[in-house]
Amino acid sequence: MRGEGCYLWDEHGHRYLDGCGGAFVANIGHGVREIATAMAEQASRIAYVNGTAFTNEPVEALASELAALVPGDLDYIYFLSSGSEAVEAALKLARQFWVESGRPEKQEIITLAPGYHGNTLLALSASARPHYATYFREWIVDVHRVPAPVAYRCACRGVDASCAVCSGTALETKILEIGADRVAAFIAEPVGGSSTGASVPRADYWRTIRTICDRHDVLFIADEVACGAGRTGTWSALEPYGVTPDIMTLGKGIAGGYVPLSAVAAPRRIVDVLARGSGSLMHAQTFSHHPVLCAAGLATVRYLREHALVARAAEMGRIFHERLRALLELPHVGDVRGRGMLAGIELVLDRDTRAPFPRSAKIAERLTEAAQRAGLVVWPNTGHVNGVDGDIILLAPPFVIEPAQIDELVTLFRVAYDDSVAGALATT
Repeated sequence: MRGEGCYLWDEHGHRYLDGCGGAFVANIGHGVREIATAMAEQASRIAYVNGTAFTNEPVEALASELAALVPGDLDYIYFLSSGSEAVEAALKLARQFWVESGRPEKQEIITLAPGYHGNTLLALSASARPHYATYFREWIVDVHRVPAPVAYRCACRGVDASCAVCSGTALETKILEIGADRVAAFIAEPVGGSSTGASVPRADYWRTIRTICDRHDVLFIADEVACGAGRTGTWSALEPYGVTPDIMTLGKGIAGGYVPLSAVAAPRRIVDVLARGSGSLMHAQTFSHHPVLCAAGLATVRYLREHALVARAAEMGRIFHERLRALLELPHVGDVRGRGMLAGIELVLDRDTRAPFPRSAKIAERLTEAAQRAGLVVWPNTGHVNGVDGDIILLAPPFVIEPAQIDELVTLFRVAYDDSVAGALATT
């Protein structure tokens, strides 16, 4: 298999337009030789050192680059290998901060539902994925949840200023219900990922969340593993709201898929508490701060900057969403939403009532398979409506996509829709 730009070719020579960047990862496109060269050069110098014993040049350089890009005072960066690991470390950092601050009673976590934060056990606990409980319930930590602000699924459709879900005030109600002295952190994706189909909260939502967290001494963790690194048209998905979280997780696009790399960003005011206490975060992994991984990340971040690809994601994002809206002509496309180079297409049985297809119809899976037959790769998700039903197709192409390729994507999506949804309806 090989890739170049926005396209993939399999071993038979069949070409596919990569409409989702794998799992929202391939932001700079496939086959960028500069990244491979940076990895090879670093590997020839030093491939691995223990991150708890030594620092190294690419780690320091990448940390400096990212600290300049993330919002506010998040100046300290901890590198890991996956988004799940970053979320795990961020939640542990929040807990350790409160213990070392002399407030060990602050141990409860609040998340959004639907929501997704990873597959390691603490990250999975923070994820609102009920079907995982079938297998792992006894190992999952209990967390508290408030409804995610998905305007299309809310009774108010996002327009009622007093709506607790869409305004964010549901978080304060939950904090007071639990007791603010017991809540350690609230974690959420600033722009929804697969679980909510690229839902974008209204403009005042994150400012309200920030105010509530400040009022009740709750750490706000922004999970930007999927929506960060320029994916939504700004480096941080929170940037348009003027909000700085207490902790941020990054991943996926910070290395463009060339290596598995993630990061946790935190401010001095949190890090110093640990430094004065135990001395460090009680979290160590074999491949944290890996020189070759960080060299790839550094080359990717510089490539994004030198080619103005975040600005391009914003520019192409406007074209992307304008052309995707034509899909609302299809009778079972209920909503098209998102920002920048991230979009969710929600498929429904009835557009008037927003009733989802029954899970037995497997609409998202059918359309994904039909798309691949047609030469388009998309990302499916299910279960967002009630934990069982609900079908969303996610799109997150590389930032280098051209307008003509966006048109090709929309055409191939229509082909896949005709090939899959009609057949499913015949058997529903």
